Amino acid sequence: MTANDPTVVVLIEDDPNIADLVDLYLRNDGYRVYQTNNGTAGLALVRDRSPKLVILDVGLPGELDGLGVCRDLRAHSDIPIIMLTARDGEIDRVLGLELGADDYVTKPFSPRELVARVKAILRRADGPARDAPTVLVAGDVEVDLGRREARVAGKPVALAAREFDLLAYLADNRGLALSRRQLLDGVWGVDWIGDERTVDVHVRQLRKKLGAGFPLSTVWGVGYRLD
Repeated sequence: MTANDPTVVVLIEDDPNIADLVDLYLRNDGYRVYQTNNGTAGLALVRDRSPKLVILDVGLPGELDGLGVCRDLRAHSDIPIIMLTARDGEIDRVLGLELGADDYVTKPFSPRELVARVKAILRRADGPARDAPTVLVAGDVEVDLGRREARVAGKPVALAAREFDLLAYLADNRGLALSRRQLLDGVWGVDWIGDERTVDVHVRQLRKKLGAGFPLSTVWGVGYRLD
């Protein structure tokens, strides 16, 4: 693929009206979209098309729903995932985020907002310029910005794209107490609309994956501080 080739996105959505609308807006913005309406075919598309991002409906029909697809993708890939959900319950959002989704959008949603989120996630996934400082250290954890890789005691740890973005932001602001709102603005973007507890879910995942050598403190009444 050359630099001029369109960015590939896989869309897994069983509602044809929503799928076609999202497909239209993404194509109009220059993306190449491959879509399907079930989880098994979606996993096959990801394997065959090597997309830069997956848009995934939570409520897919059949035995493999969106959460199952997300779990399967995260078992072997850090590809960015945006989940679409018609469910308004917090449990569904938390489950998706804990499984490694980078963002979620609740139906009904603005297609323009979804495209903006796609752009923001892909922009962060591109990482810093090659000549920028690339490795930040906090405790036993190394944050390699150039490679978009986290290492504990020298060994790589698999993180979802949003988890890495949060880790990088914390590492770049070591020693500062950051509120949840500051973290949302810095990592998700100032236009992001969602619950501040999203930060807590991602922090919980980072602590679980990076272990006791990850020196992240909870600052009660404020947010978090990486020492």
